[in-house]
Amino acid sequence: MILTFHDGACIRAQAGDTTIVFSPVSKKSKNFKPVNFGADVAFISVNNPDMNGAEEAARGDKQPFVIFGPGEYEVKEITAAGFPSKSQYGGEERINTVYSLTFDDMSVLYLGALEDSNLPKEVFEMDSPDILIMPIGGEGTLNPADAAKLAVKLEPKVIIPILYDDKTLKQFLKEAGDEGSKPLEKFTVKLRDLAGKEGDVVVLQS
Repeated sequence: MILTFHDGACIRAQAGDTTIVFSPVSKKSKNFKPVNFGADVAFISVNNPDMNGAEEAARGDKQPFVIFGPGEYEVKEITAAGFPSKSQYGGEERINTVYSLTFDDMSVLYLGALEDSNLPKEVFEMDSPDILIMPIGGEGTLNPADAAKLAVKLEPKVIIPILYDDKTLKQFLKEAGDEGSKPLEKFTVKLRDLAGKEGDVVVLQS
């Protein structure tokens, strides 16, 4: 799997001929720049222009299968589940969908613009994710300290921050005890690479 960061909460993951994207930025966003690329599946966490740009995940005749909201999904040999949670992103109460899925034989938990640590109990009852993608300080989302505490509870092998700036990233890395983490342009990982990892922070730069 190759993971890249495209501003805001947008993460793209590729494996073989399949590309998925989480929270693509819309052209209507006033905070982030949209990036146009062809994806097979688009996961939308919050109905906000910063994260609902499914149209940006299309290219030519390639239109993504859009997953938006809680429920169980199966597409392109990807099994996914969406769980409802809360967000104050953009200054108002919103439904935020947390997604759990298996992709390229690895489990991924994407928290979107999660407001606090009150995840549905089903999320805590699942096996620890291989890769946790979480907000660490965006407006109306988890602050760095609470994000670090939640990460400890979820016990991921790798943590990828989203919705951060230089200040919140520095604080989160300190809270996570990973201040030496250097930003990467992309993160290439296979299941065997995760052996022995416990809460390693991977910072992706857009």
